[in-house]
Amino acid sequence: MSAPMLNVREVQLFERPVALRLPFRFGVATLREAREAVIRVRIETTAGDDAWGSAAELLAPKWFDKNMALSNEENMEQLRRSLRSACTLYKQADSATAFGLFASQYEAQIGFCAEQNLNSLIACYGPALLDRAVLDGLCRLTGTSFYEAIQRNLVGLKQTSFAKVANDFDFGAFLTSLTPRRRIQARHTVGLVDPITAADQSADERVNDGLPETLEEVIEAYGHRTFKIKVSGDIEADLQRLTAIGAVLDRMAGDYKVSLDGNEQYDSVGEVLALWQAMAEAPALSDFRAAILYIEQPIKRHAAATADMRPLAAHRPVIIDESDAHFDAFPKARTLGYTGVSSKTCKGIYRSLVNLARCRAWTAEDGGAYFLSGEDLTTQPGVSVQQDLALVSLLGLTHVERNGHHYVRGMTGCSAAEQAAFLAGHPDLYRQLGDTVALRIENGELQIGSLACKGFAIAAEPDWSSLQEMAG
Repeated sequence: MSAPMLNVREVQLFERPVALRLPFRFGVATLREAREAVIRVRIETTAGDDAWGSAAELLAPKWFDKNMALSNEENMEQLRRSLRSACTLYKQADSATAFGLFASQYEAQIGFCAEQNLNSLIACYGPALLDRAVLDGLCRLTGTSFYEAIQRNLVGLKQTSFAKVANDFDFGAFLTSLTPRRRIQARHTVGLVDPITAADQSADERVNDGLPETLEEVIEAYGHRTFKIKVSGDIEADLQRLTAIGAVLDRMAGDYKVSLDGNEQYDSVGEVLALWQAMAEAPALSDFRAAILYIEQPIKRHAAATADMRPLAAHRPVIIDESDAHFDAFPKARTLGYTGVSSKTCKGIYRSLVNLARCRAWTAEDGGAYFLSGEDLTTQPGVSVQQDLALVSLLGLTHVERNGHHYVRGMTGCSAAEQAAFLAGHPDLYRQLGDTVALRIENGELQIGSLACKGFAIAAEPDWSSLQEMAG
């Protein structure tokens, strides 16, 4: 079957509040509450067949735009504006394949958002949601799973002027080679204010909601073996906190692995090298340092796009995350010494697939070890986390950062009917936790075999009647 030609006929925008059980500090922000965007898209083929598809993503403040002069609500409204703009462009687009719909509006979306003082990372948020909903609908029209639709290239993915891999790159053969996994390791996030041991919490600070709170409790409850550690940009404070974290991991986590996330908190490569040297000089951090797989976006994005990363990359691979704001970002970062880039569904499924293709082509070209990592945007259980898990599984990743289950108590914000539907549709991925449904993590792993269902990794739908219409 060739890639069907489609039109976007209707888009419905909803959202719901998300309350965090624990404060999540990353970079410049401490998140305590947010909202999740949930959308429906009706697509129609040129033959007149139609279907609805769904997608969801947190309206995450202080990640896409870290301007502290903006309130969290203003940050969320930036993302809503990106989504509304993309809706207009997609509905106006001529018939095209699923990827063709995206490609036809990519530059227009970035240009329009730039006129509204919205950066490219924000601009790509709206299309990222729409593309997933379109693909969900396409899978339902064709009776395929997400995995099958991509392997058979029913989206029509191909090279374009902005999505370039290499001359004569064979996307058909590349996509056919992708093989999903039935399980994946959950890489646990340790935020900047997360308690490490029981001594870090007073009785009044305990949530006591049936879920683990300290790092010690998390490891005991879930059996994690991979971790993502946030650093703050203050070398002395980071060294002290890393030492406390390392002591717990050395004692409890066995043969663990770690990624170090700077969240743009350092001003220069030299400062990050100073942290690395301080860690090297601390005997208590010997095993922890040896366990570090890579360093994620340690310096601010305005400097990350021009700084020579090779002195730091000589010690550990460095990836771009926030700086990955458009399709040209990873090729440019490669020239500076970066060898990795994050996959996040909030940046778009097609960018992840193209960047994986680049990793394979570049590794064959110059023998480097180019790679994708799987990172989180506090993806919520249900549509959001399932579509992201399906994507990273198909990309061949063995572990992915998951933090939404830790900072939010399961599907608490969803109706009882929605929770029951997702538990029934994906019993390998979820469990009943008191009065809510939560992710099932055992031995540090998520079982994801049920994501191979018809549609984009969702065998159930949101309870649309329980959601709030998106304002504007």
